[in-house]
Amino acid sequence: MIRATRLAMMMSILAVAVRLICIDQPYLDNWSWRQSDVAAIARNYFQGGFHFAHPQIDWAGDESGYVGTEFPILPFLAAICYKIFGVHEWVGRVQALILFAVSLPFFFLLVRKIFGETAATWALFFYGFAPVGIMAGRCFMPDMPSLGLSIIGLYFFQRWIDESELGTRRVRPIGGPGWRIRSTSFFASAVCISLSILIKLPSILVGAPFACLALQRFRSSSFKRFDLWFFAAIALLPSVFWYGHAYQIALQFYPHHFFGAGGVQIMSAAWYLKISKEIVTSTLTPIIFALGCVGILAARSIARARMFQWWLAAMILFIVIVGYGNRHQWYQLPLIPIAAPFAGAACAFVGPKMSSRAMRIALSILLAGSFGFSAFVYGRDFYQPSAASLRDAGLVLKRITPASALVVAADNGDPTVLYYAERKGWHFLEKNGIYDGEPRDSAQAIVDLEALRRRGASYLVFTSNTLWWLDYYEEFGQYVQKTSTLVEATSEFRIYKLDPVLK
Repeated sequence: MIRATRLAMMMSILAVAVRLICIDQPYLDNWSWRQSDVAAIARNYFQGGFHFAHPQIDWAGDESGYVGTEFPILPFLAAICYKIFGVHEWVGRVQALILFAVSLPFFFLLVRKIFGETAATWALFFYGFAPVGIMAGRCFMPDMPSLGLSIIGLYFFQRWIDESELGTRRVRPIGGPGWRIRSTSFFASAVCISLSILIKLPSILVGAPFACLALQRFRSSSFKRFDLWFFAAIALLPSVFWYGHAYQIALQFYPHHFFGAGGVQIMSAAWYLKISKEIVTSTLTPIIFALGCVGILAARSIARARMFQWWLAAMILFIVIVGYGNRHQWYQLPLIPIAAPFAGAACAFVGPKMSSRAMRIALSILLAGSFGFSAFVYGRDFYQPSAASLRDAGLVLKRITPASALVVAADNGDPTVLYYAERKGWHFLEKNGIYDGEPRDSAQAIVDLEALRRRGASYLVFTSNTLWWLDYYEEFGQYVQKTSTLVEATSEFRIYKLDPVLK
């Protein structure tokens, strides 16, 4: 046990160290738009007053820009830290890293309780180094913090279940040590799950393994138990109140945006095939996927393993129903702590069948090396500076425009330009630019830009992803030339100063 614990500690330290690589990287990777939005909310708290209940983005132009979003505790905490350290990317990124690090021992203990020490050690290794997990564990986004809290909550709930079984065999007076331990596990689990759902609504799917554990322990009486209803109230009611408030914010304030809205759509078979390929490769790697499939079969006789099967079933259903939303790979992040225990169980199942200790060691080294290599191959693309041109354009805008300038950004819905410009403005197209960034024709683009000019837009920027608009939409390109002056141009972006509209 001591040897396995030491190995788990070493792997945990290494997993954290890997996530510290480029922890101060600007928000210009493949997930730049989500991080830039969260970072903008944090900076607006810092600069505009800490109005917690009114998170504010940058792309509402001349309006306040309050949006409906997850419980904004992460950007709010980042804004507080800005008071101490200044506005830096690592301040936001490190939050995910901290919650990931805290979740590691709880994940190890959770899996060890169900599958044993060997499986838990391998599972921790897979959980710590799955490609999308490495990426999410260093991003200024709520996904990894929410998942970490879910894992901690699941561990304490299982411990409470185990303590409940012991409690039925022994008389434990209220206020005694046993009662206090059970109460601590109960409330720790409920609070962690409550926070998890508050900061990421899809984390409610963790209710599947909770339901499995409760039904295994209490059977049909689960629905009659006051403690389980009390647990559900603690876990769910804060989210009901917050998301109700967030929805009202989205209805009341321009741009009338609710984060995650529109994701509930069943898509085509080709769409799900693309998601499946991502899951097998850059989310899990083929090694975790293959071992996980073996582990599901090997662990079919382990009753407690069913909670991971229930969680997996809930995730599959979620991916199907929220098909459009799952275009974002971070939504599949919970598949890692689901697949990793089964992959670990497969390793524990195969290992004892080898009589030679040298063979076991050699295969273990080969497996670890192969997984590490595949994680590197599939994970390196996440670090590519795909939004570098947006950041560069933003920094130039910050330098050449007045602080009051309103910027129209043809950015395919990525607010990185506005974030690094430290300017307010609009996505272009302004209507549904987040989802349908390309105009139907020149007429639509002209009407949209003219309306924004009348609302005070003073600068227009195109980046490498949208420069082609000026040639493809010929009439629109001519309109831009007639109504603006080119003030900065590179191979990556063009910035125009818009002529004022005569009133």
